[in-house]
Amino acid sequence: MKENMGNPLQLKSLNHISVVCRSVSESLDFYQNVLGFFPIRRPGSFNFDGAWLFNYSIGIHLLQSEDPERMPKTSPINPKDNHISFQCESMSAVEKKLTEMKIEHVKARVEEGGVYVDQLFFHDPDGLMIEICNCDNIPVVPLAGESLRMCSLVSCSVQQKQLLETISALHIEEDHFLP
Repeated sequence: MKENMGNPLQLKSLNHISVVCRSVSESLDFYQNVLGFFPIRRPGSFNFDGAWLFNYSIGIHLLQSEDPERMPKTSPINPKDNHISFQCESMSAVEKKLTEMKIEHVKARVEEGGVYVDQLFFHDPDGLMIEICNCDNIPVVPLAGESLRMCSLVSCSVQQKQLLETISALHIEEDHFLP
């Protein structure tokens, strides 16, 4: 395995994802009314149609396809396909809302050491898969030999800091008992 180079590009966080759309207005409606994003100002110097949205500390940039008819058709929902994932407060509330909105979705469950993560997968209007989960049930534990990275005070929530402190304490205890 290659040596871990740490953070060679000195990255701070994920800023945005871009999504090519058949219809910016249809995707704008979906990202606002299903996922709760809100529109933000987009540079006026762009000479192509699109929209920028923001929420949950991430941006989504919608880009109008130059040839919407040639975009791939939506494939069946496959949890092992490319997707973006959002954590939620209540899986049952999300599932109920998706059902009310008549949004086709697939349920999945992951188990790790007696901890369960529930997942719901569905598509945006252009076939990009969205996952909603309670993934924060599974702690982020570095692989052996990997160093724990602390997030900055500016971009890290209290819950993330507490989780990292707990993991760090567990990591220290584990090291203490190694021969």
